[in-house]
Amino acid sequence: MLRPPAETPAPIPASVILQRLHDEVPADHFTLGWLMRSLHTRSFGIVMLLIALAAIVPGLSIVAGLLIMIPALQMIAGKSVPAFPSFIATRSLPTRHLAAVVQRSIPLLRYLERVIHPRWHTPLEATKHLIGAIVVMLGATLVFIPIPLSNVVPALVIALISLAYIEEDGVLLSIALLAAVIVLTTATVAVWAMIVGAKWIIGLQ
Repeated sequence: MLRPPAETPAPIPASVILQRLHDEVPADHFTLGWLMRSLHTRSFGIVMLLIALAAIVPGLSIVAGLLIMIPALQMIAGKSVPAFPSFIATRSLPTRHLAAVVQRSIPLLRYLERVIHPRWHTPLEATKHLIGAIVVMLGATLVFIPIPLSNVVPALVIALISLAYIEEDGVLLSIALLAAVIVLTTATVAVWAMIVGAKWIIGLQ
C-alpha cells in the first residue's frame, strides 16, 4: 500500500520568529553569536532582515552595508548558516537597540503577513545563491553611495528580499528582485553621472 507523501511543514512567519527572539533575548546585552544560535536554520533571512531595518536609520547605513555583505557572501558560498568573525560575533551589543528594532517591526510584519504566504516554490540552493549576489550588490550601494537618504530604498529592498526568503513567497521575491535590479541600475547611472561630472569640472580648471 502506497503511503501519501509527507507534507512539507509550513514556514514559521517572520513575526513569530522575531517575537520569540524578543522574548528570549538577554536583559542587558547580546552577541551576534547568541543571535545565530537562537535562529538556527532561519538565520540568513532573519539576520539580513534585521540588518536591513537597521540600515534605514541615518548614520548606520555604512556599517550595516558592511555587515550585511558577510551573510550574503556566505549564501553565495552555499553555507547552511551565517557565521561572523569571532571579534564581531562575541562583541556585546545593547539589547535595547535590538528590542527597539524588533518591537517596531513585529506589527508591520503581522500586517504584511496577511498577504504574504508560500507561493511559486523555488529551488532553495539556487535561490540562496541569487539572493546572496543581489544583496552583496545592494550592500555595496549602502557603503559606497553615502548620500543622505540614499540608504532608505536599498535597505527596504533588502528587507523585502529577506522577508520573501523567510516566508518562501516566490511572488514577493520576484517583485523584490525586480526592484533590486531597478535600484542597482539607477545607482550605476548615478555613479557614472558623478564621475563624468567630476571629469568635466576638473577639465574646466
